[in-house]
Amino acid sequence: MSKKRIAIIGGGITGISAAYYLQKELRDNNIDAEFTLYEASSKLGGKIHTEISDGFVMELGPDSFLARKVSASNLANDVGLGDELVYNTSGKSYILHEGSLYPMPGGAIMGIPTQWGPFLSTKLFSPIGKGRAAGDLFLPKVIKDGNDVSLGTFFRGRLGNEVVDRLIEPLLSGIYAGNIDKLSLQATFPHFQQIEAKYKSLILGMKSSIAKQQQGTQQKKSGKPRGMFLSFKRGLQSLVDAVEDHLDDSVVKKNYKVSEFKKEKNRYFLKFDNGQTDEVDYVLMTTPHEITYKLLGNHSFMNYLNEIPSTSVATVVLAFPKSAIQKDIDGSGFVVSKKTNYSITACTWTHRKWEHSAPDGYALLRGYVGRAGDDDIVNKSDEEIVSLVMKDLSNIMNISGKPNFFKVTRWKKSMPQYEVGHLNRLTEVYEGLRSELPGVVLAGASYKGIGIPDCIDQGKNGINEIISLIKDTNNSH
Repeated sequence: MSKKRIAIIGGGITGISAAYYLQKELRDNNIDAEFTLYEASSKLGGKIHTEISDGFVMELGPDSFLARKVSASNLANDVGLGDELVYNTSGKSYILHEGSLYPMPGGAIMGIPTQWGPFLSTKLFSPIGKGRAAGDLFLPKVIKDGNDVSLGTFFRGRLGNEVVDRLIEPLLSGIYAGNIDKLSLQATFPHFQQIEAKYKSLILGMKSSIAKQQQGTQQKKSGKPRGMFLSFKRGLQSLVDAVEDHLDDSVVKKNYKVSEFKKEKNRYFLKFDNGQTDEVDYVLMTTPHEITYKLLGNHSFMNYLNEIPSTSVATVVLAFPKSAIQKDIDGSGFVVSKKTNYSITACTWTHRKWEHSAPDGYALLRGYVGRAGDDDIVNKSDEEIVSLVMKDLSNIMNISGKPNFFKVTRWKKSMPQYEVGHLNRLTEVYEGLRSELPGVVLAGASYKGIGIPDCIDQGKNGINEIISLIKDTNNSH
């Protein structure tokens, strides 16, 4: 019986973590199979990109991952980076609404109030808006019969338009760069649906879950709460580099862009832009959905991948002497409510959020532009984008002079939008694959979570599925 061959297409965080765990699985269990990881560009890591220069640690893609989703920390420990993990500084964050910065109300989890004092005292909402939010305690359920609804429909039904537009929308849009009135609740935050089903109230449900978490964890006596996010002393790129160092040299092929994909008998034929070819038994596709559709779109069950919208965004990293910021605000940054007339959608005060990110005496800021239905700004020149971002930041923070340097990074069509019905439509795709293209598995940010831990989980799950198929084939012979 010939050795089974596996191809992993795409060397972003999904693909490289899949390759790491596949290599480990084949060795630990003495499975007679081999694999190759193909990446179209000259570097691994996908959207993860860290630049280190003159004492600045600058993230040009994602800047962190949620600490409570443990797969990224586990991978870091597996590749010897556990000691490099750092929590963000747990400082205040703000909402920019109608030209003013309002502190995030204390106890607000994803915008849902869990403490009445800070919620009632904030000036972000009107008395009518606060009263409407309290309606969550007694109003009937928004979701009937387990149907999928948009985030906007769900949160507006529970807490009212004002709390959604001024607090929840900017927070959630910051994660997905999306329109919450189109994004699927089931595909993005299914636990809120479960909370409503159990408690009939988001406020009561969130208070209860926080109480349980506090009972289950010993509070640190140092008194300083830890942040919710993790990164590395030398940036997220160090995780990519460490995983690559653990992969055998022979399994990673860069500058291999797939130009043709077809099924031949029971195997899959891959042709690359450089003229090379490969024939494999199993394929883990970790490429963005639009690229996957280009390769597999001749199968009608893949049509949904051509319908998933994506938003373009850009990040703007700016460095200043601290003395240039006349109004240095204590906190980690702010998000911008949609109805405010600003170009930026959010800003991170990176030097405050991550102590390792800037040398003494300097401030490092990161602005974000581009949102669903309004991402034309991403196509402007670097100078135009920086000018717009500087105008906004100067209004808020009184910044004098020009930045010491700036870096603009565009991520075209990089943010997949999980619209209502996303998971049901994916089920049709998966069923079609199992029937027509057995052994081809999809994973990555286009499908079941865009965060780094979500992508790692999907990579591992995809590999587990392929390993199960190999074992089933071996057992049937």
